[in-house]
Amino acid sequence: MLELTPEASTPLALVWGEPLATLPNDLYIPPDALAVVLEAFEGPLDLLLYLIRRQNLAISDIPIAAITEQYMAYVEVMKVFNLDLAAEYLVMAALLAEIKSRALLPIEATATTEEHDPRMELIKRLKEYERFKKAAQALDDLPRLEREHFTAHAEVERAKQAVLLPEVELRELLLSCQAVMKRAEVSAHHSIRREPLSIRDRMSKVLSALQLNTAVAFEQLFTLDEGRRGVVVTFMAILELLKAHLIEVLPQSTPYAPLMITTVETA
Repeated sequence: MLELTPEASTPLALVWGEPLATLPNDLYIPPDALAVVLEAFEGPLDLLLYLIRRQNLAISDIPIAAITEQYMAYVEVMKVFNLDLAAEYLVMAALLAEIKSRALLPIEATATTEEHDPRMELIKRLKEYERFKKAAQALDDLPRLEREHFTAHAEVERAKQAVLLPEVELRELLLSCQAVMKRAEVSAHHSIRREPLSIRDRMSKVLSALQLNTAVAFEQLFTLDEGRRGVVVTFMAILELLKAHLIEVLPQSTPYAPLMITTVETA
């Protein structure tokens, strides 16, 4: 050990309230520095139940003297290892001492054994504690989420599929015009007077019809009462407007959907 010089009046450390004036040559371990705490029992009733089961005793017939001695021996062991004794352990020790002293008293002849048995209250508490302990153990043995079972999560990103609208070709316009002409032939009637039909006037009528609506179906631009000549003039007017880029045909949302005509400004 290395001693301090007289000039050093301040101790190196305080161990259990006493100053340490010399340096240790090796690792210094203060007395009672190592303590092992075994938390095997959850309370005094748990300790009593352990002592009873260890000797294969029945709870209804507890040898109170032997159990009290074993309980006090455990309490003394806790004191030796400087373990903090809970107040409930000391209360149970006092209760065992009381039951043991009451068992030594003589029993009156007129009283029943059950009424004057000082162990009955303790036996009821032990039975109730044992029942709840078994229920808690049964619940703990059940499979538990996030302990034995784990929920699997998997996210799959949905692929974004682009919807391609079919292009409108001139052939489809001709087929639509042919279908309108067939309908015009069915509803055609003899006209006594022929009115002159102008492609330019019909172009103005088509533009007027499109200005009232955002989009008009191709077939709605024709007047079947005018007959074949009216259908041809209207179709020529639509082609001229398409050529001048004043109107356009919208792409079909689905195959064989009706053709929609709209102006270029409102497209």
